[in-house]
Amino acid sequence: MDEHCQQTHPPRLANLDAIRGVGVLGIFFLNIYFMGNSFYGYAPHAVQPYSDIAIELLSNFFLEGRFFSLFAIIFGAGMLIQFQKYQLALTQPSSHQFLKQQKWRLYWLIIFGIIHGIFIFPGDILLSYGISGLLAFKYRYLDADALIKRAKWFIFLSLIPIALISLSPDDQVYLRDSALFTEQLSAWTGTYTEQLLMHLMLVGYMVMVIPLTLMWYIAGLMLIGMAMYKRHVFSEGFDTPSVKQFTFWAIMLSLIDCVLSFSGNSILMSLSDVILLLSALACALVYIHIICLVCNNSPQRLSALQNVGKLAFSLYILQSIVGIVLLRYFAPQWQQELDRIGYFFIAMIYSMVQLGLAHVYLRYFNQGPLEKLWRYLVSKCA
Repeated sequence: MDEHCQQTHPPRLANLDAIRGVGVLGIFFLNIYFMGNSFYGYAPHAVQPYSDIAIELLSNFFLEGRFFSLFAIIFGAGMLIQFQKYQLALTQPSSHQFLKQQKWRLYWLIIFGIIHGIFIFPGDILLSYGISGLLAFKYRYLDADALIKRAKWFIFLSLIPIALISLSPDDQVYLRDSALFTEQLSAWTGTYTEQLLMHLMLVGYMVMVIPLTLMWYIAGLMLIGMAMYKRHVFSEGFDTPSVKQFTFWAIMLSLIDCVLSFSGNSILMSLSDVILLLSALACALVYIHIICLVCNNSPQRLSALQNVGKLAFSLYILQSIVGIVLLRYFAPQWQQELDRIGYFFIAMIYSMVQLGLAHVYLRYFNQGPLEKLWRYLVSKCA
């Protein structure tokens, strides 16, 4: 193992809970656009209002892909932490169960992801994380430098098929009040059976695409998370030169992403998807550094975010349920009426609700309901 690996059970890192809390709140700001129409997402106007342009620029710099990447990084760190908890027990009779237990954690995450994707929201990340985790966990023994090197290769290899898929032609016009939008609105607000069939198609597509694209990208991010933990980044943050470098690339790549996405050229707009992934990674690293400095591993600092982070799994699934019910059943007309700023305010309001809900829940319980169920299922299989 890496020389920095601890020889005792590592204490719970308050920084990781705070980072996870930021991630679960932030991801809803992006997912909400796809909870009405899970295939095309938000329907833009033919002539975008200034508020839409402003929100999209804000998203390109601070939101899009950032929390997806952040989650993958800390997921990798979490796997390594769990592994280190059992390091000292390698000679004990129960220790041989750990690897089996870790694999079952990922198997059950895949199962949860499939259930979530088919029956609730096909924009699921759990399936991708479970599959990618199985790949990333194989490299837990590498030192930090070797993990970073392999992560770069994984991310590079993933960008090629992602770029090719992004460049595939799509002649259909999806704009507010277009024929395609009307057709999609009718389908996604129809019966649950109709929606279920579309969910099945999207999840089936994801199952085929993940091994070619996202599996390598997410696994690369998880390896970065492992390397960061071995270098104590989640306790101390990055050094100043690294922070300056990440900030520079986050700004520059976000600028390029904005130029490409607003160019009006279909090829350049497609290539912006690749630039987005790289800018998201740089920005996520900056976010992690800031949170580590502010929280400083204190249970009293950023405690509201830590509470959300402790319930991340349960709150993530609840987000999907609330978003789907709201935009497909309670107020489907909002898909025709709301601009980006409307979706943004819904996400802001529901973030406040989640902060309050997590605070109240943890006064009476120590663990989220889905976290507890996940742990129980793993214990029964391992």
